[in-house]
Amino acid sequence: MFNNVGVSGLIIILAIALIVFGPAKLPQLGRAFGDTLREFRNSTKGIIIDDATEEKQQPVKELEQAK
Repeated sequence: MFNNVGVSGLIIILAIALIVFGPAKLPQLGRAFGDTLREFRNSTKGIIIDDATEEKQQPVKELEQAK
């Protein structure tokens, strides 16, 4: 999605954000965005770990049911 955005594009986006939100709100927005990404990453990591654990246990369950 952002493959074609170069340095000049990022500078323009940051300048527009600075004008719209102001210099006082910009650090708070960045912090909130970082917290959101961190929470999303942690929750998806938990889902992936749960799925991997379930897949490992599935053959054991099938063997137990066959007995």
